[in-house]
Amino acid sequence: MATKRNSKTWEQQAKYYEVDNIAEYMVETYINGNISTFRKLYYELKPAGRKLFISWLFHTELNRKEIEKMILATL
Repeated sequence: MATKRNSKTWEQQAKYYEVDNIAEYMVETYINGNISTFRKLYYELKPAGRKLFISWLFHTELNRKEIEKMILATL
């Protein structure tokens, strides 16, 4: 049985999923249509990491509508 991953830092998540940047991986997951996986990745982060991810989104080249959709998908 798989264990739940909760309250992990960005670094821990990146290492676990073998990616350089967990935030970019989360965005790619969302864009590829894997909304439930995106939501799972989001909730695996510590609360501070979740806030950092939302802030990071606003500094990307994504348009505001995509950012809004991603934020709403986390609720």
